Amino acid sequence: MSKITTELLLERAVPRSTRLRKIETLNLSKLQLKTGDLDPRLFSRLRHLQKLDLSDNLLDKFPNSLTLPDLRVLNCNNNRLEDVTALKQFPLLEELTYENNVYLTINDDYKVMFLLENLRLLNGKDITKLANHVRCVNSHKLTSKVTAHWEKFFRDQLPEKYTAEQVKSIKKKFLKSVQTNVVYGPKSLSEFTRWRVKMIAEELLACSLGLDSNTDPEPEEKMDESEEESTESPREAAEDVDQVTVTPSKRKRNHSKPGSGNKRSKTQANTKEEAVVNPRKSTHVEDDPAPDKPRTSNQPAKEATPEQGAEETQKNGEQFPKGQNNRRSSQLTEEQKSQEQDNGVVSLTPVKNSKGKEDVSAEPLHFLQCHSKGNSREDFKTQLWSCVFEPLLDCGARKDPIVSSSRTVATCGGESVCLIDCETGMVLKKYKVATEEFFSVAWTTLNMVISNSRKKSHNILAAAGRRGIVKLIHVAADFCYGEIKAHKKPIATVCFSPTQETHLFTASYDKRIALWDIGIPDCDYNFKASQLLVLEALSIPLRIALVPTCPDHYLLAGCEDGCFAWNIKLDKEQKSRPFEAEFQFPDEDGSMTTSHRVDGLAFLNDDVVVSKSSKPGCIYLWSWSRSLGTKGRRCQRTVSAVILAELEWSRTDLSYLTLSTCPAKDYVFCGDEKGSVWMYNLSSYTAAWSSAKGKRSDRRIPPTQILKWPELQENGEQLSEVLINNVVSDPAFTYLVILTSVNITAIWKKS
Repeated sequence: MSKITTELLLERAVPRSTRLRKIETLNLSKLQLKTGDLDPRLFSRLRHLQKLDLSDNLLDKFPNSLTLPDLRVLNCNNNRLEDVTALKQFPLLEELTYENNVYLTINDDYKVMFLLENLRLLNGKDITKLANHVRCVNSHKLTSKVTAHWEKFFRDQLPEKYTAEQVKSIKKKFLKSVQTNVVYGPKSLSEFTRWRVKMIAEELLACSLGLDSNTDPEPEEKMDESEEESTESPREAAEDVDQVTVTPSKRKRNHSKPGSGNKRSKTQANTKEEAVVNPRKSTHVEDDPAPDKPRTSNQPAKEATPEQGAEETQKNGEQFPKGQNNRRSSQLTEEQKSQEQDNGVVSLTPVKNSKGKEDVSAEPLHFLQCHSKGNSREDFKTQLWSCVFEPLLDCGARKDPIVSSSRTVATCGGESVCLIDCETGMVLKKYKVATEEFFSVAWTTLNMVISNSRKKSHNILAAAGRRGIVKLIHVAADFCYGEIKAHKKPIATVCFSPTQETHLFTASYDKRIALWDIGIPDCDYNFKASQLLVLEALSIPLRIALVPTCPDHYLLAGCEDGCFAWNIKLDKEQKSRPFEAEFQFPDEDGSMTTSHRVDGLAFLNDDVVVSKSSKPGCIYLWSWSRSLGTKGRRCQRTVSAVILAELEWSRTDLSYLTLSTCPAKDYVFCGDEKGSVWMYNLSSYTAAWSSAKGKRSDRRIPPTQILKWPELQENGEQLSEVLINNVVSDPAFTYLVILTSVNITAIWKKS
């Protein structure tokens, strides 16, 4: 029979089609097809194919590069398949059947359950719970066994200074020994166990010895079609942190070239269409095909797959030996510095400004490059967006905020989420998803059942971004135990309720804010998430904040086209709600308007709101209670914000440089387009604002101080045009974490 042609594909489409890119369902059954007949170049044009029937053919395997990014249903019954690992190239696959393939066994069933995180039905059976166990519990136990085997029998065999031949010999012996001696589960799954053990062992060696995992190479473009996730150990995370040199020199600003996708020019900031499609990200969010089905499942996130490149060196749930600390270079000997540079560990010296003296009340501790795409030393384009300090487990939400936070901060940007110790600069953990771009992170503390019905508090980190999926990460266990497919479009920001620990708000580019109950996972990490509420917005919500005095009653959101408030009480039957109030602010000419972008929003205390709008050079402080009070009992939804003061800020018209507050210390922070951090100590004003008759400050309040960005050089070349995307302090204002547009996380410590 002749090879598959364009005409055949168009004819076999259901219904028949005139263009390949329009085909969603394709029946290629009973055509006597062999593997060589599946031409990747031809199949790559089926970009929207969702259902494919290849039953009753002669296929013995799948080509590795069919490029079907939206495939959801695949029928391979009655073929001659011998291997299923190539199916990992279809990450969105939900239904798979391959009955009557005589060479496939139950071990292959377990392999596809591990490789395909979205798989719900396998050969007509619901495998959700079993797949959860395979990806999480099974992997966790095998990792512990493999690590113990290495520590007990092989780690001491390796000398401090080893040659390539010694490493090769140790690797060969270890892989053979570990596959023979690590046993888990029934004998019928021994092939699957050996497959996973080898994979884990290679990743352990890659982490411990700096080796590349033995993986099958794939075309470069396929990395965008398949998902890979990993949770990295301290040593591996340290190896992802690049060397950056801080030197005092004058700033030279590079103006963005037209068409630059990673810099925000003034034209980009002011173009409304650009704001909707790609308002603040480094890649176009509309490029991803939107699934047709509602995305509400809570299947556990897939662990790192076995053949997806050497960059990925650890699976979810795997605990590898802790690595070396990323200490400041001033504390290292020359020999130590040289060794850490060879390992790719950050080694930075806190420096003074170009005048030779420190003019700030904080000292720079660390400058980290730990979010690089593919761990590239040359990546100064990845944008960093969100950071939040981890709460202490023994401090409830209602306790003194000054003692309710640790010195560990979670940061996100690009494909990764990092946990950093602010004092040492050590990257404690790193979580990566190759096809994701993370925009927001948030913490909550859940009281989880651990064993014998005993409960223990654990911190859970939620991370979300471009794919519209919320990842739920159990940090202490080192893996992502599940996900919520919350929106079909990117998620701009997330936050947990301070009173209901399982309630999570997600604000999306689909112009909706959803409230989810993420549930509490059991000891096997089974959980059930449910959507409780949907808040309809008129434009994209960029920042959200719960009102401190009534966090279960009102939510405030800064959006692309205004500032809005919603009633979020769950005692109402209405599950989808419009906004209850829209706030007006002064325009450039002094008139009140609702049409403006609010890209910064936070509460300074129980009543004072701090917001940054599109009006250049201005940050507003206004009263929540008095502003909402002007609405009274009237049905009007548009109310004027009661302005208390204006903060003097940069005159830039660049957007998405967000602000934050430190309520315990009455501080406001906001970065600018020149790499500086504007700090406002407002403790002398808050008493007057709390008065019912408090008047608006006549003049703009200047910053208490401005932290200047020190000059950074990489290989002698200066990093220019540093934008401060976000700046956050811990509740006690001991540390200040600064996220930039050039893939640098800066950590300052208050003197």
